[in-house]
Amino acid sequence: MTKLTRLLTWILKAAVFFALFAFALNNQQDATVHLLFGRQWRAPMTLIVLVAFVLGMVVGVLGMLPGWRERRKHANEQIAPHSDIAAPDDRLPDSPHGV
Repeated sequence: MTKLTRLLTWILKAAVFFALFAFALNNQQDATVHLLFGRQWRAPMTLIVLVAFVLGMVVGVLGMLPGWRERRKHANEQIAPHSDIAAPDDRLPDSPHGV
């Protein structure tokens, strides 16, 4: 079953790659992005879409950073100090069946 799942996953990844590759090949013409103050940026459509995707990811990660930091701070506060760790005598035996 795992071999079939791996094969289907690989086929799905290949299909997504070829779809994006075909998109890139079909959109090689120049496009113009009109910026502020009358400025323009001319670049291939594929590059513009890629830059927009990367900028969206950066904005998303930056928006998630405060929550990540807060959860990490909270998790670090929950960690028990080293003095509460069990002594070596209190450990479980190496073999669960005593053999």
